[in-house]
Amino acid sequence: MPTFNKKGAHLMNDFTLNVKQTSGLTPKELIKIMQERTKVFVVEQNCPYQEIDEKDENALHIFFTNSNEILAYTRIVLNDDQVHPSFGRVLVPKNMRGKGFGRKIVTATLDIISQKYPGQDIKIQAQTYLEKFYSSFGFQAVSQQYLEDDIPHIDMLLSNGPHA
Repeated sequence: MPTFNKKGAHLMNDFTLNVKQTSGLTPKELIKIMQERTKVFVVEQNCPYQEIDEKDENALHIFFTNSNEILAYTRIVLNDDQVHPSFGRVLVPKNMRGKGFGRKIVTATLDIISQKYPGQDIKIQAQTYLEKFYSSFGFQAVSQQYLEDDIPHIDMLLSNGPHA
């Protein structure tokens, strides 16, 4: 796992991994994150919903940047069950897709979760079409498909700790 400087950044190849609580984001970072999230989850997916939510208040934002451009993003939050650590809002802007940033940001996010919540299972709400992608990290489906904001989703769990 990489180490981070006091600003929450770690240089990786030609991009920087940023790990920041919402309160630690600069106004410019916060606006860029919200712009990218709205582009992907509201505009691209043609899904009008309240994209910015109360989870953002205490979220840990994980994002790659190159200069001032966001290359990939996730946020770490508690699952709706208030027990399991989770992550979501995984995105790679259109112009950066197909370059491996999705896999890199999820890998970095899982590493950070394992440091913050050692041995704990991770539960996510994945868009159903990404089930195979998340399965490649060891996640298993633990629910039937359901609609969230008219988009098919499935709950998935990554088991990390000892189980009875």
